[in-house]
This record gives sequence, structure tokens and C-alpha cells, in this order.
Amino acid sequence: MSVKTIDAQMLQKMFLAGARGLEAKKEYINELNVFPVPDGDTGTNMTMTIMSAAREVSALENPTMDQLAKAISSGSLRGARGNSGVILSQIFRGFVKEIKGLEEIDVTVLGNGINHAAETAYKAVMKPKEGTILTVAKAGADQAMDLLVNADTEDIEEFCDSVAAQMEDALLKTPELLPVLKQAGVVDSGGEGLMTFIRGAIDALKGKVSDFTIDTETGTRTISMGAGSGTEEVDIKFGYCTEFIIMLDRGGDVVEAQLKEYLQKIGDCVVVVADDDIVKVHVHTNDPGMAIQKALSYGSLTSMKIDNMREEHHEKVIRDSAKISSGEMSEEDVAAENKKAEKTTEPQAPRKETGFIAVAAGDGLVDIFKDLGVDYVIEGGQTMNPSTEDILEAIEKVNADTIFILPNNGNIILAANQAKDLTEDKEIIVIPSKNIPQGITALVSYVSGQSAADNAQSMEEEMNLVKSGQVTYAVRDTNMDGKEIKQGDFMGLTDKTIQAVGQDLAETTKELMEALIDEDSELISLYYGAETTEEEAEKLAQEIEAAHEDLEVEVQYGGQPVYSYFISVE
Repeated sequence: MSVKTIDAQMLQKMFLAGARGLEAKKEYINELNVFPVPDGDTGTNMTMTIMSAAREVSALENPTMDQLAKAISSGSLRGARGNSGVILSQIFRGFVKEIKGLEEIDVTVLGNGINHAAETAYKAVMKPKEGTILTVAKAGADQAMDLLVNADTEDIEEFCDSVAAQMEDALLKTPELLPVLKQAGVVDSGGEGLMTFIRGAIDALKGKVSDFTIDTETGTRTISMGAGSGTEEVDIKFGYCTEFIIMLDRGGDVVEAQLKEYLQKIGDCVVVVADDDIVKVHVHTNDPGMAIQKALSYGSLTSMKIDNMREEHHEKVIRDSAKISSGEMSEEDVAAENKKAEKTTEPQAPRKETGFIAVAAGDGLVDIFKDLGVDYVIEGGQTMNPSTEDILEAIEKVNADTIFILPNNGNIILAANQAKDLTEDKEIIVIPSKNIPQGITALVSYVSGQSAADNAQSMEEEMNLVKSGQVTYAVRDTNMDGKEIKQGDFMGLTDKTIQAVGQDLAETTKELMEALIDEDSELISLYYGAETTEEEAEKLAQEIEAAHEDLEVEVQYGGQPVYSYFISVE
């Protein structure tokens, strides 16, 4: 029997089934990422984006089309993380604009929605690149429009099958459009994520799905309180409060036991809680890098946070943990209570003309940005892309007429721009800094007294002049930029290429630095991470200065996870 219309209840089921399908395959989608750095992977970012919307959609009982459209659009827009998540949210945003005010969807509305979805996604990206999720979305839009014009069908199942087949074909052709995909032998990860959602939605339409429940915990940020630790230890024996979530590659029970045993050897206040394919981790340690390295052997990481602890904070962790572990309050209730207390106890700063928000991970970098005049630092970056909602919350806390946002990561710029579009009472200027050195250079270039527009222009111009690099390790074997890379190798990266690869951190870093230095170079700033010692950084600086008499190397503590060094050359 043909299906000629879809009501709100059916669309709700289709969306939830698509979300569940994407969540189930997020690690497979992560593995399609060809760049071997430990980052906020596509599958994780798309899943966290869609689950933000799915929780709102799931909470609706007998929804109208308007209620459903609002939940899908608002939930995905605010929960969007990373470029892939932002683009996915724009696809949903474009689609639901076509269904508002309706009671049912027929093939005409569906086709127009698919077309509007692709158009909206393309407009959200300043320089659209083919061979990506955008290409797959456009293939669906083209097929939908062709069917509406040339095919005489009112059957929605037939219509959806035809559109999906065209999108699948476009996905298979993405390696022909992006050489890096062809070299790696994979299709585009964002396109695969979109198709995973589409497949789940169509299965629901055909009655092949019966479970539409949504895990309310999945995709939420970790509450930075060591929830559930129940510890009575109040002396700070270990200096760093380290928290993260592992998106597992294997069984949670085994990981929970092994990881807990390991962390107890390098720290205290250990909390390791497994929930299906997610493990929440909290530990106090003097070496966050060791905890992170061990965790990465079990899967990819998200919601990472490293704090240099203070006594007052530590006591608060214990109080809140006791409430949760005793059952007195839920984790969500404690978070809500803390948020409310924060708003009522912190006096609102006087309104000022200009404010600054930056994204950074690592207590040293946080201090550096605050010393440069940043009002609010969102703790995040590579491996932990903040959502649009996180950026909106930061905007709310900065009481200024004009706010400059420095994402400091190419995968966060779209989310920052999305937060800008959702802000009405303040002027938001996003400086598209792609890394920490660019962000620092942009801030240093700000001139008080100049107009916001003039400052934005000069900040962008100056940050684009700085040469920058970063050193991390490979999370998978690959061949890229003419280099054979093995998992665990150190990599020296510029903003355009993998410049150096090796098994020795110091030698790999020096090779990267030599590639960045030219005859006009005068100053190198070296920001060392949480897993690197000051002695190692100073020794490296001395060796570079010895090889280049006219160069000065400035060493600063960044404390960033995952990246051994951030480097800027001026």
C-alpha cells in the first residue's frame, strides 16, 4: 500500500530512528576521517549534534508539525559541534522551514524541504567544498526536484528510495572529487553520516524500526565536578583535575575495570563509569597526558577538561559528588543548582563597549588569554569542539556591546558564526583564528580606541601573517602528504600540511620549526603541553637558538592536552 502523506507523529519516529542509527555508527564514521590527528571526529560531532535535537523531539507527546520543526531546528542548531555538526544542523533548519504550519507532508512538500535543506547548508559555508556532505545533500535535492517535475508519483516511500539512491551514488563518488579520500580509499565521513541518518529515517517510514527511545545522557557535556566520586580525600596530592568521555571501540565493562586500575596508579579520586559505548572518566593526577594517552587506546575522546585545582573547588566536588552518590540529587539537578547559584552569586560586571571570548584547552593557555584581556575562555579545542550552545552561554556572560570571538580552531569557526546569528542583543564579531598562535596574535593586534570594524580587519590581517605549527601524534596508520605515518608517530603540522613525522618528539618538533623559519624570522613562541616538561621545552629552545643566532625562542607553559607543542614564528 502506497504512503501518500506523513504526519507529525511519523516524522517524529523517522527523525528519532535516524538519530539512533547515526549514534550506533558514530565510531565507524569516525574511522573514515582521513587526517590522523586526535580531533573532534565527524561521527562524534554529528552524533552529539543530532542527539541534542533528538532529546527535544523525544520529549514531545503527540506533537504538531510546528512543535516538531522547532524542536529539530533549535535542538540541532544549539547542539551543533564541529563543521560537520553545524552543516547537519543547517540541513535540518532548511528542511523544517518547509513543514511549518502544515498538518501533513506530501511528496511536493518533502521535495521542496530536501531542496531547501541543501540550499541552506551551502549558504552556511563560506567556501563550499565538493566531495563532502554538501555534495551528498545537493544530489538529494537535485533528484527531488527532478522527480517533482518529471515523475508522476505520489508515493512517499518510492520518492524517498529514489532520492536516497541518488545520494548513495553521490557518496560513492566523493573520492573522485577529493583526492585525499581516494588516496585513503574511503568515502567522505560527513556524507556517510548524513546517509546513515537517512537510512534510519526511511527504515522507520517502512515500519522496519520499533524502538525510538533516546538515551538522555548521550551527547551531553561532562559536569566538571567529578560526579559520583564519593571521595572523602580533601588534601590535594595531585595537581590536575582531569575529565573526559571515551567513545568506546570495545566493550565497556572491560575498559572500566582496566582503566580504573591504571588511573589509580597515577592519581586519586578516580571515577570510571561505563554506559554502553561511553565511559565517563574523572581523575586527579600530576600527569594528565598519561591518562589521556591510555584512554585513547580504547577509543576517541570528547568533553575533555583539565583544571589546576584549588581547595575551594575540590571541596565543592566532594559535596556535589556526595549528593549524587547518595541519591539525594541527580547529576542533572546538581548541574542546574550550580548554574543557578553561579548566576545569583556572581555580580554582573558593568556593561562595557568591547568584550572578548576565546576557545582554549590547558590552564596555561587560559591564563595567557586572560592576561591578554579575554573576558571568558571556553575550555575546548581539538578533541572537544564546543557546541553552539556553549558559545551562546559565554556570550551571555560577557556584558559588552560588541564581543570578539576567537575560535582558535578551524573546526569551531562555523559554530561560532552560528552563535553569532542566534545573538540579537549584542554585536558579535568572529575572528576566524584556526589555531592558538593565530588567536594570540589577533588579540595582541587589537588597538583600543579603533572602531570594531577596523580592529577586526587588522586582527585578521596580522594573524594571517604569523607562521604557526603544532605537534601531536597519529591516531591511525595512513599515507598523507607523501609521508608514511604509523599510529603513535609524532607529527609536526602547519595549517596546510603534515610537515614532519617521526618517533622522536624533539627531532620532529625541530624539523617542523626549521620548516617555519625563514630569513625574516625573529621570534619563536613555544607553548608546551600537559604531557611535555619545561626542561624538554627549554632544551629544544636552546638548540634552535644555537642553530640560528638572530632568533629568540620564548618558552611558555600552555598545559594543552594532546598537543605537545604549539609554535608561532614571527
